[in-house]
Amino acid sequence: MPNTNFRSTCTIATSLDLLGDKWSLLILRDMLLHKKSTFKEFLNSKEKIASNILTNRLVYLIENGFISKLNLKGTKKSARFIATRKGVCALPLLIELYLLTIEEFSKDVLNDSQIAIKAEIQKDRDLFISTRREAYIKFSFQLESDTIANQKSKLLLEDRSALPKKTKHS
Repeated sequence: MPNTNFRSTCTIATSLDLLGDKWSLLILRDMLLHKKSTFKEFLNSKEKIASNILTNRLVYLIENGFISKLNLKGTKKSARFIATRKGVCALPLLIELYLLTIEEFSKDVLNDSQIAIKAEIQKDRDLFISTRREAYIKFSFQLESDTIANQKSKLLLEDRSALPKKTKHS
């Protein structure tokens, strides 16, 4: 059932309520454009988000269905975050924000990655979005597969450890 606790029925206002803060958008940018998925990778982004704010934003994005959390090895440090379908749908928004201000920067202050992204988007925006979307979905499926394989392996090891030990006399 859809959430009806929004301050307005205006979809733009609701979108801003959900994703209007810079940290949520930057986390989604890092996921979708740079394939970052760990707490440490987000923490090391050039904008220098504080760890407590990052924690709060990740929880918020999970609660609102933009991302999900995978736990590869069952430890806090092995947790990976991936964009859900709803999160991936934010990609065109991120590209439009990118295009809104990219011309404000001279080429000499942009790094090679930024220059390449700018050229790709300006050449064919729709192709860039669809290519990045497909690449991200493939990346997230691989993370999910790795998580499932790791969990199965862990269960097998636990099952084996529950078996009676063989003795020399058995």
